[in-house]
Amino acid sequence: MLRSVDEWELMRGRVYGADYTDPGPRPGRTYVELVGGPLDGLLLDVTGRPDHMLREGVTLPTEVGRYGPGGRALYAPRADGGRRFDWRGDIP
Repeated sequence: MLRSVDEWELMRGRVYGADYTDPGPRPGRTYVELVGGPLDGLLLDVTGRPDHMLREGVTLPTEVGRYGPGGRALYAPRADGGRRFDWRGDIP
């Protein structure tokens, strides 16, 4: 699904799952950037998440992926151990 430039700009720098009225990151929290796929540019709060999630990745519900409402997007950390999770695909 393609988005307009305005939609991309609106989402960039927002936190996944945050209310649209309070989209920004909060001090004292740890975030990774989601790269590629339907959630590209969003930040994911990983504060307090188990270490295995930071190594293995996450499956995130999304309404804008290949499978629409009810679908999920797979994101996994980059091998460099940085703060970016790359998109691996969508699942129903």
